[in-house]
Amino acid sequence: MDYTERLRRLAINDASLVDGGEDTAVAALLDPVLDPRTRALVRLAALVAVGGAVPSFGAQADAAVNAGATAEEIVDVLFSVVPVTGLPRAVAAGPKLALALGYDTTEELERQPVGDQP
Repeated sequence: MDYTERLRRLAINDASLVDGGEDTAVAALLDPVLDPRTRALVRLAALVAVGGAVPSFGAQADAAVNAGATAEEIVDVLFSVVPVTGLPRAVAAGPKLALALGYDTTEELERQPVGDQP
């Protein structure tokens, strides 16, 4: 299904895009154009925008890493969405994303007084 048909169906709120009513609609969801790495990075950006939960960040960070993304690229997603989502969203997402990457910012904050530079 080409992009114009996908957009048309979204515009008319075609329920078959999500309920599996048509084979072609299911194929549009199951056979996306984006590669798994890009899709996982986009989903991480969306989680920042909506204030996603820690487990969601973990699942998408794992998906991104498994698809070949580096930790640096994943963190860059966080900084890349700041102009759109605002700094408060990024600040709120930072510790969640850090945990997803195996880095506990809480321990760092307890060790280093605010204002001190490494």
